[in-house]
Amino acid sequence: MASSSSYNCPCAACKFLRRKCMPGCIFAPYFPPEEPQKFANVHKVFGASNVTKLLNELLPHQREDAVNSLAYEAEARVRDPVYGCVGAISYLQRQVQRLQKELDAANADLLRYACHDISSTTAAIAMQGISPSPPPPPPPLPRQQLDQFGGFYQPPDPNSHLLSYPLLPWNDMNNVDQQRGDDHHQGNM
Repeated sequence: MASSSSYNCPCAACKFLRRKCMPGCIFAPYFPPEEPQKFANVHKVFGASNVTKLLNELLPHQREDAVNSLAYEAEARVRDPVYGCVGAISYLQRQVQRLQKELDAANADLLRYACHDISSTTAAIAMQGISPSPPPPPPPLPRQQLDQFGGFYQPPDPNSHLLSYPLLPWNDMNNVDQQRGDDHHQGNM
């Protein structure tokens, strides 16, 4: 019984406009009877005929988003007739700008404290007459992990028939380049 009575119940738009809600009513899917204020706000701001024209021009899958946008703007206009949702957007933008300034100030304070800690540590070390030593270098990688260009080691493919070349340390490569340059200059003379 309840389902048949809700089926015959007019949508909020037809109820507001005091007309019979027909089976193909364009408002029915978007303005249910339990949300009368939604259509009242939209009608007050945009007018029923404008909303009808707009919904008829849109594809069916776009209508729900359009009605939600109209309802949001209409509710904002009812609350703030001058600015509508632009007032809310402006408020949120000002809040974001204020929070960004607070974040920038906090980052500046953090940087200032970090620099102060470093300078006070350096000053304490200098007062003791000890020169700060640089951090130790990272441990060297085993030779088999480096190829001749300092990249990553790839183990040889046992099925490969390619020639393998010996790995040269960087110093040996520099010597080879220097010898090539010397030979080149001697050949030009």
